[in-house]
Amino acid sequence: MNLYSIPPLLTLCCFAGLAVLTLRQGPRTKVKILFSLICVLGCFLYIDILFAFNLKSEKTALLISRIDHGFIVYLFPLYIHFFHEYLNISRRRWLVRGAYAFAFLMMCFTPTPIYIESMQKHDFGFFAKGGVLYPIFGLGGVLATIYVLVLIVAAIGREHSNARKNGLKYVLAGFGVMGLLNSLSVLTNLGYSVYPLGNFSFIPLTIFYIGLFKHDLFDMGLLIRKSLIYSLLTALITGLYALIITAANRIFSDFHPGGTIYLQMLFFLLVVTVFGPLKTRTQKFIDHLFYKGKYDYQKTLKAVSQIIAADRDLNEIAHRLMETLADAMGVKNCAFYLASARFRDFRIFAQRGNGRPDPASIIRSDDSALIRFLTTRPRPVVKTFLLQWTETGQVNRDIIDEMDALGAAVILPLTFSGTLTGFIAMGEKLSEDLFSREDMNLLETLAHQTALAIENARSYQAVISLNETLEKKVRERTQALEQALAEKEKTQEQLIRSESLAAIGQLVAGTAHELNNPLASVTSLIQSAIEDLTLMDEQSPPGEDLIDDLKFADKELGRAKSIVASLLGLSRQTQTYSEAVDMNTVVEDALRVLFNKVRHGAFDIVKDLSPHLPTIRGNFANLGQVVLNIIQNAIDAVGESGGKIFLRTRYDAAAGRVIFRCRDTGPGIPEKIRKDIFKPFFTTKTVGKGTGLGLYICHEIIQRHGGNLILEKGDREGAGFVVRLPVNDPEPVS
Repeated sequence: MNLYSIPPLLTLCCFAGLAVLTLRQGPRTKVKILFSLICVLGCFLYIDILFAFNLKSEKTALLISRIDHGFIVYLFPLYIHFFHEYLNISRRRWLVRGAYAFAFLMMCFTPTPIYIESMQKHDFGFFAKGGVLYPIFGLGGVLATIYVLVLIVAAIGREHSNARKNGLKYVLAGFGVMGLLNSLSVLTNLGYSVYPLGNFSFIPLTIFYIGLFKHDLFDMGLLIRKSLIYSLLTALITGLYALIITAANRIFSDFHPGGTIYLQMLFFLLVVTVFGPLKTRTQKFIDHLFYKGKYDYQKTLKAVSQIIAADRDLNEIAHRLMETLADAMGVKNCAFYLASARFRDFRIFAQRGNGRPDPASIIRSDDSALIRFLTTRPRPVVKTFLLQWTETGQVNRDIIDEMDALGAAVILPLTFSGTLTGFIAMGEKLSEDLFSREDMNLLETLAHQTALAIENARSYQAVISLNETLEKKVRERTQALEQALAEKEKTQEQLIRSESLAAIGQLVAGTAHELNNPLASVTSLIQSAIEDLTLMDEQSPPGEDLIDDLKFADKELGRAKSIVASLLGLSRQTQTYSEAVDMNTVVEDALRVLFNKVRHGAFDIVKDLSPHLPTIRGNFANLGQVVLNIIQNAIDAVGESGGKIFLRTRYDAAAGRVIFRCRDTGPGIPEKIRKDIFKPFFTTKTVGKGTGLGLYICHEIIQRHGGNLILEKGDREGAGFVVRLPVNDPEPVS
């Protein structure tokens, strides 16, 4: 391959790339089919030129050229037909039909010398020399090219959309100039020894590639990606490097072999000093060409996140998000629509720029094809894609009409939990570029964040409204709640008092028996003493037996008095919690009241009361009720089977608490009910023997004293209860 083959090879690669992109990208519309046919015929043309430049046999080159031109004659009719379809020119169909008829007529003569006379030898290689009919074909090609250029210029003048207008300019500078260069190749076919200008078609085709990626010229969904452009750039530079090496080897092939090492060093220095900076500078040029003025992806996301985190007001969030999106995308106008409470319509919530819709306009959900489309397909909608899908019948034209009415190039739906809560209508970019794939990725991410921010703001406002309503209701009900609380306290006091009286009442029968015994003895002795004193005269002193009887009577009366005092102390109904209470006295009084049960029971009570126990501030009767109830439960637990009950008091100086512990050797409390024993009305006793309020009331009394009542862990036999009470200004008992 000689150096003259490089331009047609590059042009062939451009045509081949366009053909592949057209056939593989997006739906196959009539416009794309015609475009791909032009690219395929362009490939045929430049394959023919490459063969002609590099073949040694004139006969073979002539055969290939005549076969190839049997297809190439249709290039210009296809050229006209394609632009008629692309520019939506429905009239002058006769011109398209006439061009195809002319090409068919020319095809009949391509195998003969009338069309291609011979292969002419030039410095760059063989090239076909036209026959008698070839000038007619060349003239038709020139006229077709001029006609197409006029059509494109006229379309640019009529177009209102700046993005579409810029796209047509790329078509004019790319595909239009390419057709003109190929038309000028006729000069070489007419015998002039001029290098075919059509071989340089890769230059306008490169411009066309830029427009194709930047403006998606044929609505193929080709949105520019840096990675793709950089990959093509690397491939191009690598190919250029390979061509230079090939050319250098061809040029220096006759040199002495010893110079090869110097040649390799030269190429190494060339790569280091030229191709590295060339690639860097080319990348910067591409960034400037495609990404000039682009947003910072991370910076935009950070700004939106800050808005979501900082604001709770829906109006503020809507306006700030709209400003952020509009600035990031660089759009002419932007409108923020939100759904009503029942999602029946959508209204403008915020607007910026020269948007078309009236701020007071309403979009009804039932009447809008756009709203129905967004509901079923909650993803960003690009108008250029809809235009493409409309040709295939996949999208209703009404959706595009609604977007035109809104002045929207992109619709950004806002969905939360599968429900369309609003959308953002964004106009065309100020740069007149199309929305790229990177734009779509950013917009889709921002749509989710925006929907979440709006829902959070709505929820926050709903909570504020609810709080205001609740505050009013709370104020209305506070008085009732305070009254109910007072009633609860009163009822609880009555419950404790009644339970205390009930417990004392249960002990009265046994205590009465205990009182009857000493009182009967005292009565008998006193009656006997009266009789003895009556018989004695004044000179007779009382006998020793009489004095002993009176001492015994005094002792029995003292015991009765102590029993009555204990009963009175434990049954007092006072509400004061500031008495100085000695827990040892409380325990002794409780045992004194329970004396009858203790004396006749088959169990032993082991006391271990601390002699130096400080007093606490509290209610003597209430604490006596607690101790009485706990000891009573221990007596019921050991029952008649025998056992022991351990009573102990201690002072925890470090914690500043007086501790009372009662443990028995009974069956204990099962693990499954241990958590329920302090609940009201819970009891394990049979019906009629317990109300289930004893331990509950004990727990409440201890809490009122600022202490706690707990059930010890069941790591040994029986059950153990511990009462801890705080000491206020402890006064040790001597």
